[in-house]
Amino acid sequence: MKKILPFFSYAFHPIFISVMAALFYFISTPNYYEYERIYLYIIQILIVTVFIPIACFYLLVTLNKIDSIMVTKVEQRKIPLFLQALLLTSLTYKSITLDLLPELYYFYLGSIVSTFLALVLALFQKKASLHMLGIASLTVFCFACSIHFQYKIPLLMAALLLINGLVATSRLYMKAHTPIELYLGYIIGALPQLLFLVLWL
Repeated sequence: MKKILPFFSYAFHPIFISVMAALFYFISTPNYYEYERIYLYIIQILIVTVFIPIACFYLLVTLNKIDSIMVTKVEQRKIPLFLQALLLTSLTYKSITLDLLPELYYFYLGSIVSTFLALVLALFQKKASLHMLGIASLTVFCFACSIHFQYKIPLLMAALLLINGLVATSRLYMKAHTPIELYLGYIIGALPQLLFLVLWL
């Protein structure tokens, strides 16, 4: 089991959470979307939240601004977090807008708030688990979508809760965070999502 634990840190890296949320949304929503539109949205989200950040990560590694894609040192998190907030903002401004995809729009808006909070903590040399931030925001959003669209998927919800525990255990096993940093990341990931629920749930 210990050999498998690091897998969850990579599979549920914060960089993939935005795509996972979008995929879950398009699967669970009863609204009709043409497949071409769904593909277009997914490609846009992939480019903005995965491909561009990965390119930026490798550039920062080359410039010795960060040591790896995991960004383990708190002082190295400022630039990546700022770039993430900027990219998410551009996504909600140009593609995932309030009038087109309100539920997904508020998810990304909550993610921007969470990223900003993590950035503020980094400025004060405080470290929060970005993995827990991501999985917490995804969990709240998936539960909210299942309630909003009356889409009962108990097995998936149970699996998601299990993944929460596995990601947390993985981060502890890899000695990437303390329990307090995990709790802090989970709170700043879940709280903005919960607050924005009143606007769409």
